[in-house]
Amino acid sequence: MFKSRHPALLSCLAIYFAAFAPHSYAQTQRNYSDDDRLEAGSQTEVVHVLADKMRDFYVYPEVGEATAKALRKKLTDGGYDSLKYAVGLATALTHDLQAINHDRHLGVFYGALPYHGPDYIPTVESEAIRLQQLQDSNSGVGTVQMLAGNIGYIEIQAFELEKYAAQSYANAMVLLAESAALIFDMRYTRGGESEGVALLSSYLFDKRTHLGDDYGRDGKPVEQFWTTEKLSGPKFGQSKPVYVLMSRRTFSAAEEFGYNLKHAGRATLVGEVTGGGANGGDWRRLSDHFYAFIPDVRAVNPVTKTNWEGTGVEPNVLVPEQTALLTAQRLAVQAISATEKNSQKLQVLRARLSELDSELALVTAPTGQ
Repeated sequence: MFKSRHPALLSCLAIYFAAFAPHSYAQTQRNYSDDDRLEAGSQTEVVHVLADKMRDFYVYPEVGEATAKALRKKLTDGGYDSLKYAVGLATALTHDLQAINHDRHLGVFYGALPYHGPDYIPTVESEAIRLQQLQDSNSGVGTVQMLAGNIGYIEIQAFELEKYAAQSYANAMVLLAESAALIFDMRYTRGGESEGVALLSSYLFDKRTHLGDDYGRDGKPVEQFWTTEKLSGPKFGQSKPVYVLMSRRTFSAAEEFGYNLKHAGRATLVGEVTGGGANGGDWRRLSDHFYAFIPDVRAVNPVTKTNWEGTGVEPNVLVPEQTALLTAQRLAVQAISATEKNSQKLQVLRARLSELDSELALVTAPTGQ
């Protein structure tokens, strides 16, 4: 079954109301509007199906049961009667789901049916749209460049399945593998696929490494994630420094990437405490126009034996997101300088360190100075 550390939403969604809005991509188009009125009885149908789905699939059964009861009680008490528009109902239900258990992966949506999910059958047209969107977004890989000081930089916008992302990761590593240090920018990454997380992480380890597991609602492991030795591009390897930029917007699979590397001792995290979403799940159909993302697994790290749900990932170096890149570059230049034997190269690195200090001073200077 499809599992995502975070739902990759459709760009045609009419609503974007969750506290941490997910990454989106285009899918089968269906006309809808914020002004779409609810049909008679829609509230009753959607709420009862949502309650059933929470009871049957939510990762913590006791929480799912309690949530289902709370939803039905509010419905019986007339709590949804005043809602006249479909988007309003979806927004209210998302608020109620998250208010009960604070799981920011939970959400109810109105619009086109999701691309993935046990109730959705992709068509030739929807497949073509999906592939075109992935091509346009370079499968979630954003800016890739070499920074001064022989420091590689790669921006990840979303984690995609291996079959879509493998070539984009390989292309990036062709450029960056020989850099002296590597920076991953996850400050604005909303999530994606754990499979993509494991694949990208594989470029940073010399040996096969256990990254994490997903556990189901019965408390038993359902899937393991390891690095792979079969890669399409050159490895960066395990000996050179790696930095991961994080922010409060960093969520789900992006948190997983940083959390795994931090506790494997493979990367230094720089930035802010992240959003706190570690429960993966699946799309569940509620009606012809409503559907929900409901977590049905929880991540467990092999080192910590827990995850970052509700707490976020704590950076090694806590700085505001706007200074994270400069800070990481400074740390990288310092690390490179510590092992550099060539006096001319060392002089260049020291000059670069001075430049970074000046840039950081400008960014952090009080307003008006």
